[in-house]
Amino acid sequence: MNVKIEITSTNSTKNLSRNVERVLEVVPQEHLRGLAKIVLVDTIMEPRLSAAQRSTLPALYHPKMGGQSAWAEVSMNVLAPKEKFPKRLLTKLALKSNLAQVVLSLVAQHYQLTLSKGVKKTLLEPAIKSYVERHFEKWRERQGGLRVRLLKPFKPQLDRLAKRLAKRYKAELAKK
Repeated sequence: MNVKIEITSTNSTKNLSRNVERVLEVVPQEHLRGLAKIVLVDTIMEPRLSAAQRSTLPALYHPKMGGQSAWAEVSMNVLAPKEKFPKRLLTKLALKSNLAQVVLSLVAQHYQLTLSKGVKKTLLEPAIKSYVERHFEKWRERQGGLRVRLLKPFKPQLDRLAKRLAKRYKAELAKK
């Protein structure tokens, strides 16, 4: 793997680097070309951002500038805040998937900004969103155990049901 993972966070969660590596295994290697490292930090310390933005920003992509390669930061205080027991339990349960989403969004930003051709600045956000959804689906299928394998045959029906319910929900909102 050519992307280096550095952990400078004081968060004591186990296997953070292994989780990031598993997410990066889903992404084609050519999409990672030029991305030097992913740093897991407590909070993002970017002087150009306000304090409010720094405390709520889950990740920040630093594009290639001068002689420095592109790299990314992930804030662990946003993904796994130090809260009281119930909230801490919920964030620990969702940490793996949240970390996967954040890392995939950083890789998508890198890919769309540096390697893909013909994407206009106005269409950048939808392109990144679709990239993340596509690769997150692959990651989830690889990570899933028995439950994912059992529900996979029913996925098309569940997707249609979700689409129908979303349509009905929008219609109800339009009535009000």
